[in-house]
Amino acid sequence: MGYVAAKGGFDAIRAAEELVRTRQRESRSSWLELDQIIDRLGYAVDRVMGEGGLWDPELAARAFRQAEGDLIEATHLVRAHRSTLPRFGATRTVDADEIDVLRRIVPAFREPPGPQLLGRTLDYTGRLLDLTPEDQARNEAVMAVADGLTDTGTTEADEVADHDIDRATRVPGRLLDALRSMDAVVDRRRSDDPDPIDITRLPARPGSPRSARLSAMARAETGALVQLWYRNILGPDRHLHEVTLGEVRHGRLPVSVEHPLTGEPLTVGHVRVTEVEAIEDLDGVDEDRTRFDVGYGMTFGHNERKAIAMANLDIALARDDGSGPLEQSVLLTTDGLDASGFLEHLKLPHYVTFRSMMERKSALRSDRVRQARADRRPVAVSDCEVTDLSGVGA
Repeated sequence: MGYVAAKGGFDAIRAAEELVRTRQRESRSSWLELDQIIDRLGYAVDRVMGEGGLWDPELAARAFRQAEGDLIEATHLVRAHRSTLPRFGATRTVDADEIDVLRRIVPAFREPPGPQLLGRTLDYTGRLLDLTPEDQARNEAVMAVADGLTDTGTTEADEVADHDIDRATRVPGRLLDALRSMDAVVDRRRSDDPDPIDITRLPARPGSPRSARLSAMARAETGALVQLWYRNILGPDRHLHEVTLGEVRHGRLPVSVEHPLTGEPLTVGHVRVTEVEAIEDLDGVDEDRTRFDVGYGMTFGHNERKAIAMANLDIALARDDGSGPLEQSVLLTTDGLDASGFLEHLKLPHYVTFRSMMERKSALRSDRVRQARADRRPVAVSDCEVTDLSGVGA
């Protein structure tokens, strides 16, 4: 594969696009099938769906494959596609308690109401690279030959029984309900924000209601949200606050619409979500020390890091009450496409801007030299004039 000479910006863009397509066509490896990506790279697919704001595993896998594994680019593709889709209606509000839980951990309680479900997670796997099944079979064959074993027949122990790794369980109640029954948490539920703000139609700006902040964090870039939370674990009083995870859930949530004829709720599908409730100890001077504060986070797919950061930032935003820069940071700086878009544009030609900056600095140096000569002071080396700008910004 070679490089294509091009004249002008448009030809260069066409050539760069052709190089990408050539690489995809002429790669020595086989083309990844969508079911392989969905089954084997599920966390990446979930992240693309969450940050793209569209639940469609096949489209997310297609975007991931087209972007060659670049999650930000895949997210961009999904959002661009999402903007072309017609809107046929809106789903009805469903209670999060309707979730069929695939995983549930309650770090705050040793024996919480309902079971602890570790579920399918990488949290407890060893940080060691696993061999592929092909590598394992090859190694086992080599060892069998070395041990003089020639029987290649399979035994019952060699066979992996089929089982449903995504079997869900409906969990009655949650830790927050138990704490509310004990009047031990601040009630953050509100009646003045009944319908979530659609931030895809109405940009979220500082002063937005809680639903807009939660929506912005749900679509935020995971790394950006985690980093922002990590920077803001100190409370407004600059003291480290005790934050505990009340509950972490991952499961399938029904998508329900109103039947156009009967008006009855109708489940049309399911989406997998991660839900987190964070608990923070209220111990400030002007705070109700008899209760805990609670924060909430929910995002598409299995992305616990993001949901945990989201829930804790929800608490921090409530405590901040818009008096600091945190809300602005959450709403305006955590979107991965916005941030990477600004970063990517830095690679575009900026020679006019840079030459302008150089000319300003040269003019300032000239003024300093003239002033030094007028005051009969020695001219510093750093104040020497830049007279030749012919090669700057050319």
